[in-house]
Amino acid sequence: MKVVADEWMSLDGVVQSPSGPDEDAGDGFIHGGWHMRYFEPVSQQWVLDGLHAATAFLYGRRTYEAFAAHWPTAGPQEQMVAEPINSKPRYVASRTLRDPLPWSGSSVLEGDAVTAVAKLRAQGDGELHVVGSADLVRRLLAADQIDELRLMIDPVLLGSGKRLFPTTRDLTTWQLASSVATSTGALLTTYARG
Repeated sequence: MKVVADEWMSLDGVVQSPSGPDEDAGDGFIHGGWHMRYFEPVSQQWVLDGLHAATAFLYGRRTYEAFAAHWPTAGPQEQMVAEPINSKPRYVASRTLRDPLPWSGSSVLEGDAVTAVAKLRAQGDGELHVVGSADLVRRLLAADQIDELRLMIDPVLLGSGKRLFPTTRDLTTWQLASSVATSTGALLTTYARG
């Protein structure tokens, strides 16, 4: 199974709190909601395409809890997004949550997240999409467990905030598989392991 990380990112690599000010104000982050002004029909379709391409989803605990609080009861106008999220298996990397999880179709990965994801990768075809969950993505990148990066890169420098890429001395290369510029100046990019 291919592991795909789906992220909204600033030009300086920040992924913290893209959707709203209350999403993650950790470390005094004051720019919550920075991403939404760059979201337009082309990028909305790109997100939907990614959701439909996924065979299953993988979340860190915080992303899972935020999604579980919203998507199972999403209103009619959000069903285009809610349907693929609610209908496909969801795995959660957490040291504190235990099965059974309240959001039907969700299960906690057993043991170490990196080891559990490596087992999922070996289990067959399809795409396991990690949505948000930057801490988990950093761990998976450091362990060479991400096959593809789907990044919406917004034309904004935030100057502070949690960044996507782990600090490392290792050189890793990626190949640009696709790139589309939107009317807001954001880039929709897909990078595959080089």
